[in-house]
Amino acid sequence: MIKINFTSEVDAGQVQEILRDIAKDPMGGWLHLPKKFDIGEFARIHEAAKKIQEESEYLVCIGIGGSYLGHRAVIESLRPKSETKIIYAGNSLSKRELDWALDKVGDHDFSINVISKSGTTLEPAIAFAAFKDKLVEKYGTEEAYQRIYATTDAKKGELHDEAVANGYARFVVPNNIGGRFSVLTAVGLLPMAVAGVDIDKLLEGASDAVTSVVEPAVQYAYMRYALDSKGYDTEMFASFEPATVFFNEWLKQLFGESEGKDKRGILPDSVIYSTDLHSLGQYIQDGRRNLFETIIDYPTDEMNAKVVSAVRTAHTAGGIPVLNIAVSSFDEKGFGELIYFFELACAISAKLIGVNPFDQPGVEAYKAELKKLL
Repeated sequence: MIKINFTSEVDAGQVQEILRDIAKDPMGGWLHLPKKFDIGEFARIHEAAKKIQEESEYLVCIGIGGSYLGHRAVIESLRPKSETKIIYAGNSLSKRELDWALDKVGDHDFSINVISKSGTTLEPAIAFAAFKDKLVEKYGTEEAYQRIYATTDAKKGELHDEAVANGYARFVVPNNIGGRFSVLTAVGLLPMAVAGVDIDKLLEGASDAVTSVVEPAVQYAYMRYALDSKGYDTEMFASFEPATVFFNEWLKQLFGESEGKDKRGILPDSVIYSTDLHSLGQYIQDGRRNLFETIIDYPTDEMNAKVVSAVRTAHTAGGIPVLNIAVSSFDEKGFGELIYFFELACAISAKLIGVNPFDQPGVEAYKAELKKLL
């Protein structure tokens, strides 16, 4: 269960209206997903993960943004044990990074999970072309296509059409769930299962959270809204576990893309303590007072717990509002709860400031300009 150390004034009627709006939104499918997950799709994910583990030393996960950040966050946080290792590609346009990933796979047995709703996003499209060529060169066309798993739109798009034509195994990016809210769909579940994450327990935690985290998520959203109205326009997500650095990155995308519109929204940033106490710590303690801190308090050892307490005391004394979110367990169930908690809190937060949590017009603007240049 998620626990918080603060309370805020909440308009119960407004909350109910917001929750109804989210449930009715064409992109609100994540709201009840953990309790309504397609059983057949879930079984196919398990079967595919087992096959990949049996025949591949590496799974190359190709995607960008919400197509990779969520599952990478969980995998790198939990560090599960699996003989099949995950390599990420298609999340930048750096040729150096792509060459590194190709060299890392080398002559090892591998499979590909390409994750893209449309198949037209440039970064993953380039990486997929390179790794598909490598796959065909190693195994021949027929076997290569049996090693490609496409997570994409159910009915249309370039990747969907290619997957159908070539017989790739296909998994669905639901039409009613956007990328940054998709970690609990096949987008995240397949690579997590291959990496050794217990996805049954992950969904169990998220399913429990559908009812258990509503109150703390509402409290957190309203506290953020109150701080924003007082000029605290930057939120520093703070963790004391280095393995959770990509969970912080997922949070930055989740809140940044959901709230950063119409010249509104709190700027999300993140730190890992105690490491960053020796770099950004000075600024946080004595710099501009426009930021507040959200400590994600994972269960930890005695020494780390003392650091958490010291930071909370010092930063509060320095004039920084400090919010504390205590996570019940550092395992799949705990992360299932935490993912759903932040998804719900983020959607409510965006609604409170009057922006659509589920679009990203600024991202589309950059894509349009890049297409002109290319």
